[in-house]
Amino acid sequence: MADFRYETDRLILRDWREEDWPVFWHHCNTPAVMRWLGGVADEATMAAASERVEGYRRDHGHTFWVVERKDDGELLGFCGLKRCNEDNGPVGDMEAGWRLREDAWGQGYAKEAALASLKIGFEQFDAPHIIALTVQENVPSWGLMKGLGMVRRADLDFESNTFGPESVIVYSITREQWEAKL
Repeated sequence: MADFRYETDRLILRDWREEDWPVFWHHCNTPAVMRWLGGVADEATMAAASERVEGYRRDHGHTFWVVERKDDGELLGFCGLKRCNEDNGPVGDMEAGWRLREDAWGQGYAKEAALASLKIGFEQFDAPHIIALTVQENVPSWGLMKGLGMVRRADLDFESNTFGPESVIVYSITREQWEAKL
């Protein structure tokens, strides 16, 4: 598999390098960033998460890629695509996901990276639809999903302990909805 790299106006989405993980965890394993993701992760949880993210590429050809800011090379977090693997969830559906460090919030980076991920999912991986997951209380996350043109799919909501005790809510966008936005 060739190394993945995709550029937007301000960002680079790319495959992970070993040296990315300490930087990512330093900036993204904070109480604010991890608030809706089960809380600050311990060493074992971080190692398992890193292996899962890298395994998605190996197993499916796509993953949650590094998001790097073009102008200074700063690692802002991740954004990309995986196959939903949540117990009780829509297992196997292509899922867009993102996690950015707190000082990158509110600058449009998540939307820019997520739009690129949707484009890649529909155009390169031929997804019929793409979902995104969050919890009801995470208003910025589902607000972004709506901003991407995704619609709430309450029929796909499910119970999971992955993100804490809250129910997981699902948003989705079909290829047809995506193409109508272009």
